[in-house]
Amino acid sequence: MAQIGIVSVGTFIPENFMTSKEIAEKSGIPIEVVEEKLGIKSKPVAAIEDHTCEMGIKAARIALEKGDIAPVEIDLIIYIGEEHKEYPLWTAALYMQQQLGAVNAFGFDMGLRCGTTIMGLKVAKDMMIADDSIQTVLLAGGYRNEDFIDYTNPRTRFMYNLAAGGGAIVLRKEHGVNSLLATHLITDGSFSEDVVVVAGGTKHPISKEAMEKGLNKLDVLDPVGMKARLEEKSIKNFLKVIRMSLSKSGLTEEELDYLGILHMKKSAHHYVLKELGLSEQQSIYLENYGHIGQIDQILSLELALQQGRIKDGDNVVLVSAGIGYAWGATTIQWGKPQREVEK
Repeated sequence: MAQIGIVSVGTFIPENFMTSKEIAEKSGIPIEVVEEKLGIKSKPVAAIEDHTCEMGIKAARIALEKGDIAPVEIDLIIYIGEEHKEYPLWTAALYMQQQLGAVNAFGFDMGLRCGTTIMGLKVAKDMMIADDSIQTVLLAGGYRNEDFIDYTNPRTRFMYNLAAGGGAIVLRKEHGVNSLLATHLITDGSFSEDVVVVAGGTKHPISKEAMEKGLNKLDVLDPVGMKARLEEKSIKNFLKVIRMSLSKSGLTEEELDYLGILHMKKSAHHYVLKELGLSEQQSIYLENYGHIGQIDQILSLELALQQGRIKDGDNVVLVSAGIGYAWGATTIQWGKPQREVEK
């Protein structure tokens, strides 16, 4: 079977940041709660020109330059950014192809909310193995769902961390290092209508009245029921996808060296690390970035590499969860294969 490796990653973070103080003022929540419970000290927010796909393109250019990959070498572009982008009906991957000059590629958009990067890595790897003509793949996209947050709505308090940014990953067949191993995904459709933007679709078209009622913002339609069901399943499924991804990769939990996890409330983050026997140095809590959706895993990986938390031979797991609800994890053996590292 062909070995698929990560050539490079890139991120784009907007210049504008919202502080914990601003979130506290907008929401009426004490700043101590924002920082200690929600785990947000600051988060990037989009400027007018920071469009969703454009942020992904900026991250892609960084990743391509770091990997010394020319756009003409790309065979496939998978847009892993959000549906909330420049136009409501649009194939962002094709615009990305044009802007990057990836004239030899084909592209498509995919979405699994905050689980899109993990899903994208699986789809890309499977396609590369199945199709000999796909040698180099770019996964890139942006996120600015913070546009949908109403800080006066306590039902969406767990989403006050939503932020903005872009991320990209370049994959190459037989790259020889940074091997993409197994992915495991869980989806649970019982949550499919719990978190939605009510207005703007065919069920409830956008209108002046809908906007006046705030129906164009994210909302939780059954907050009590969702909380009870999610508390029962969420952390359990987080741990399950991590453990299954490792197991399918031929690894044990004890062999995990770094966890690239999305931003969540601080107590949940620490609980996951404790359950896996990891120290705080084996992950990065994104309290200065908030939750940039499916970009979190790319950002965590890049920050860990910059800070020297990942070394050759380390086993890295990227893990996500997205409304709907979906949980996913992908295992990567960073650097050269372990047998080569040990020589």
